[in-house]
Amino acid sequence: MTNEGTTGVSLIGGGAIPIVVWNGTRVHWRRAAWIGSSIAGVIQTNTSFKIYQTVNNDAGDGYYFRLTVPDGSPAMRLTLDYAGMLNFQSWDSNTSSWAIFSKFPSTACDRYASCGPFGYCDGAEAAPTCKCLDGFEPVDGVDLSRGCRRKKELGCGDDGDGFVTLPGMKTPDKFLYVRNRSFDQCTAECSRDCSCTAYAYATLNNVDATEDRSRCLVWTGELVDTGKFSNGAGENLYLRLLTSQVDTL
Repeated sequence: MTNEGTTGVSLIGGGAIPIVVWNGTRVHWRRAAWIGSSIAGVIQTNTSFKIYQTVNNDAGDGYYFRLTVPDGSPAMRLTLDYAGMLNFQSWDSNTSSWAIFSKFPSTACDRYASCGPFGYCDGAEAAPTCKCLDGFEPVDGVDLSRGCRRKKELGCGDDGDGFVTLPGMKTPDKFLYVRNRSFDQCTAECSRDCSCTAYAYATLNNVDATEDRSRCLVWTGELVDTGKFSNGAGENLYLRLLTSQVDTL
């Protein structure tokens, strides 16, 4: 990648598709679904340069990321190594070598589904660690890799369920992408399905005006590979709980 910013990382399919690193047939690391912003993030290590990540849909058949840096920045590249790490590297002219300044997965619990069902990797902590989602407790009090279970079962059908808002989250994997829905319709989509455990909603502003800009994601069953970001990124995840639990959170 040079400072002209001509290198892109492809996204296959629609706006809800995440980036995935595979280890054979198993997922090694997964990036959360796109939330629709044109500038999806800024990666900065010091005051000498920044990397801007933008999302475009002018390819006609999908979406792609473009990584750009300002004029005068050192040459940079993005590599995938044998251990499954995505490495952002910049050229160090003093040592005539490539230096890694950012990499993914960034922590041990950032690996795919490492915190088990209904667990999440809390990157907002000084030392990122696995925790249970609100309203859940560890299946095993010591090893959270086995995941978490509900403290109280849902009361679907008896108007006994509500949603708690979890901000700044990496949305879980294995979602259903429901098109042409407003926020309220997305909420209703989950509410009327007793197997629906969570939903998330975004407006894809960086798409053609003729396209559907709604992005309603719903989850049924277990929630896996969820996380919490430390830098204010992420989005609201609306988690289904018993109404009495929602009222106490």
